[in-house]
Amino acid sequence: MANIDSLLKFMDNSPCNFLAVKTIKEILLQNGYFEKSLKDKLDAKPGEKFFVTKNDSAIFAFKIGHKPVTETGFRIVAAHSDSPCFRIKPHAEMCSEGGIVRLNTEVYGGPILYTWFDRPLSIAGRVILKGENALEPLTTTVKIDRPLLSISHLAIHFNRAVNEGNKLSKQKDMLPIIAKVNEKLEADNMLLKLVAQELKVNIEDILDFDLMLYDTEKACTFGLNNEFVSCGRLDDLSMAHAAITALVESTGDDATCIAAIFDNEETGSGTKQGAGSPVLANVMRRIVEAQCGSFDDFSRAVARSFMISADNAHAFHPNYAEKYDPTNHPHLGGGPCIKINANCKYMSDAHSAAIFKSLCIEAGSPYQYFVNHSDVAGGSTLGNILTSQMDIEGVDVGNPLLAMHSVRETASVDDHINMTKVMTLFFNK
Repeated sequence: MANIDSLLKFMDNSPCNFLAVKTIKEILLQNGYFEKSLKDKLDAKPGEKFFVTKNDSAIFAFKIGHKPVTETGFRIVAAHSDSPCFRIKPHAEMCSEGGIVRLNTEVYGGPILYTWFDRPLSIAGRVILKGENALEPLTTTVKIDRPLLSISHLAIHFNRAVNEGNKLSKQKDMLPIIAKVNEKLEADNMLLKLVAQELKVNIEDILDFDLMLYDTEKACTFGLNNEFVSCGRLDDLSMAHAAITALVESTGDDATCIAAIFDNEETGSGTKQGAGSPVLANVMRRIVEAQCGSFDDFSRAVARSFMISADNAHAFHPNYAEKYDPTNHPHLGGGPCIKINANCKYMSDAHSAAIFKSLCIEAGSPYQYFVNHSDVAGGSTLGNILTSQMDIEGVDVGNPLLAMHSVRETASVDDHINMTKVMTLFFNK
């Protein structure tokens, strides 16, 4: 259960994308990796272990193989750091009658809104501070470790039909309460004062922020035999944890291995730190150039490469059997899922699926298939988006979850252990 204890700790330390990357950096540094800057010349010596970041919210870890990448290709596991949540807007304080102060927020991604009501929430994210040079401000992170807010639901007495369906306004219904003040002036800059106090800086030094709400309840296991994991952001931080764990625990040294954790998958990946950008392809090309020096060598390396795109799948929900494909609905505890779509929403095909299936068999892990119900359109994920940057072979996989995009999702302990085993074997091959 050491792997699961590690997962729970990782989740508690990663309430948003910026903190997830900070936590991953700490894991990598503890395991012999060191940080490089994308601004510097990139060397790639055999056996070297390093990582680079983009926007403080995406991270790419590399273990350079002892054989040239033109011979072995790259072994890549990709996941993403972001999850649906609420982002705090600038000038967020809204003082209401009775001195109740709410924060103005904006929905990020596609959360299940109802699950965020009436629970203790707090704030985490990135803060930008004044530097000596206007073009080089300072960056830090903040995580307030106490219940600070709540999004209170309207009492049923004012809406007797609430359990029959109630459309929510993201602007009206979803604003969290943070304080009660005696005078309206007390609400001015309340958030900035709080952040400045937490960081022990002057409020005038705070230039801007990327702050999100998070559920303060800790990650945990549950079930008669503790066979389930309950936590927010399992989609997709559980796959990020599996990828990083597999990389640092792998012992193979021939092939160059990469754990690529992108940001902004939940909003389409169309950012400089998202899978739709050339950020990973550019670093891979620089590694090839450092070893060999030609675009032809890079193309040969990509042709020999394989990628596991790891983003969670939908577990079969026994209360809603009609929502699932009749013959391909994965179960919690049934093993990692291979994700298939006839309209190429996933990068999996028979050949790449067979490779992942063979890895599962060799690792002693069960495996499953996920296919959408034919009347329900499925979304795309990292794999297909990445292939717009390079023509790499790969497979879309993920562990099954219940209540995906809820403030708390449910996963299987066994599935996480097995996915980590399969990824580790992949890096070791």
